[in-house]
Amino acid sequence: MTKTGMGLETLKKEYEKLQKQHKLPGFEEMNKDFYVEKIAETETDLLIREIRRMVGDRLANYMRLIENLLNPVNVPMFVFSILKMIGSEEKKKLTEVYKQLVQNEIKFVERDLEFDETKEAEFIRNSYNLWQGIKKELAGIFEKVEKHQDNKAEENNKGYFG
Repeated sequence: MTKTGMGLETLKKEYEKLQKQHKLPGFEEMNKDFYVEKIAETETDLLIREIRRMVGDRLANYMRLIENLLNPVNVPMFVFSILKMIGSEEKKKLTEVYKQLVQNEIKFVERDLEFDETKEAEFIRNSYNLWQGIKKELAGIFEKVEKHQDNKAEENNKGYFG
């Protein structure tokens, strides 16, 4: 079975053209944060749209995670264990991040309604910049959760069912 698609090297070359034309972040940075190399498996005439979709999907996944943390209804059990370790300050930060992600999601939907290469590029740049701040906030929050979890594990050696 052979893969169809443009291939990674072609993707990098095509991305470089878009990067120069629209002042997008570098391929490596985009790939690290948004896994854009997966697009190499796709054949498309509208590469910038596919990139926007990868970016939008990644941010939407985090928006859903944060939504589950802020409003835990029918969520997996691990969410409740995280909630036990999140303080009011972290919840405030999550609420702010959530608001930013919701605004971004609205822009994503707007972009889906009508293709415009310049606006696609603008969405990608803005989302990339948004993500740079958000990921630092989230990393700090989850670092605190992990430390708190380690402390709880040391206090209670009985384990989950103990």
